[in-house]
Amino acid sequence: MRIGYSCWGFLGPGVMDTPDGSRSYRRSFIDGLIAAGQEIVLLQANRDLEEAGLDLRDRYRWDGKLPELDAIIFEWRWPLPGRNTTPCGSPGHTCDLHRQDQLVEHYTIRFGLPTLLWDLDRQLAVDDPIRSLPNVAVCEFGISPGPGVHTLLCPVPDELLDRVDPVALARADRPVPLVYVGNQYDRDEAFNQYFAPAAARLSHRVAGKWPRTERWPGLNFTGRAPFSEVESIHHGAVATVLLLPERYAAVGHMSSRWFEALLAGCLPITPADIAHAERFTPPALHVRDSDEVVERLGWFTGVAGSREHGELIASCLPFLDQSRTSRQVARACQLLENLSNRTS
Repeated sequence: MRIGYSCWGFLGPGVMDTPDGSRSYRRSFIDGLIAAGQEIVLLQANRDLEEAGLDLRDRYRWDGKLPELDAIIFEWRWPLPGRNTTPCGSPGHTCDLHRQDQLVEHYTIRFGLPTLLWDLDRQLAVDDPIRSLPNVAVCEFGISPGPGVHTLLCPVPDELLDRVDPVALARADRPVPLVYVGNQYDRDEAFNQYFAPAAARLSHRVAGKWPRTERWPGLNFTGRAPFSEVESIHHGAVATVLLLPERYAAVGHMSSRWFEALLAGCLPITPADIAHAERFTPPALHVRDSDEVVERLGWFTGVAGSREHGELIASCLPFLDQSRTSRQVARACQLLENLSNRTS
């Protein structure tokens, strides 16, 4: 099939001053689709070239018009006042939402093409009419995303998982006990419950866009870091805490921070109130409050560099297998094939 792919982000490292959590897996997912025999046409702006100066046109095709397609995949965008809701050409405007509206109208509604709508941030309204269209499959990362929604997990690149060495990771120098890499978006309550009290007692770092930090004076917020530094930040830390917005935690919707940390040997401490926590980490990493975060960190730092540390990392790795990119690519292709059969 010739599949259109609509995403507002980068295939490479991109630029620092922009949110795009999909950079850690998007290119691997698209490469997987191509390896599966699909022809991929990228339908949003070529931000790698226009913003980051990275020319990937020898490997991928972008098309800003309305090319002939057999199916379409959306990384779903939503209204962001002052950014993509403003008139085209106005200061600070991004045209991702306007372009998405054009693509939905043309391909999904007018021509009824099989459409995979990947709601990566759980922002699609429950009553949005697009959900009821027979040619649309709505997908989320969540283990139990709700009626009529399909699970398409956050992809973990096979090549990263296949070469991970827990023994080598355990031997790495990890001077920082606790880190969090990611933006503030709707994470205040989880941060306040699990991370902040522990961070007040331990050396730590919070890297990302956190514009409202008045509740946590004295904590070490270091601002956004380039995507290319995310791995090294995790590689220098003993552990992180998986902080999810409530709308994620309620359905077991796990983001890329889980595998980004773990594949760098940074143990992902997991709040036990995340739905399906047992699907992401072993019980030894589950915590109910910040005191347990401190207790786990005492244990982990005490065994850092040892065989036990390597065994802790190794015990987490099998949980990533369910999310392999190759599995998610096969799932996406099957969903599109099912839609194609239904609408043919």
